[in-house]
Amino acid sequence: MGRCTMRIEEADPKGMVRESYRIEGISLGECKSIFIDWALSLPVNASMKDALRVLLVHYALNAPDHPMSGVMKDGLLAPDNPKRKGGRAARFRQG
Repeated sequence: MGRCTMRIEEADPKGMVRESYRIEGISLGECKSIFIDWALSLPVNASMKDALRVLLVHYALNAPDHPMSGVMKDGLLAPDNPKRKGGRAARFRQG
C-alpha cells in the first residue's frame, strides 16, 4: 500500500469535518449528516479512504471519543467501489 500524500485541505475541502470538531455537544446524528455532506463534496477523482485516513490522523488522534471520529472510522469499513443496485435498468430489463 502506498503512502498517502493528500493534504488536509484536499481531505476536507470545505472544512466541514474541522468545524464538526469545534461544535460543543455535537450529536452522532449531526456528525453522520456532516459526513454525508463531506463525502459528497469530495472531488470525483479523490479517494474517500485516503481522505478519511488524513482526517483521522489530523483530528481523531486528539479526540478519539468525539462522535465524528467514530463516524470516520466506520467510513473506512465501506466497500472500496460501492455499486448501485437496482434503478431504472433493473426495473426495465430487456430480454
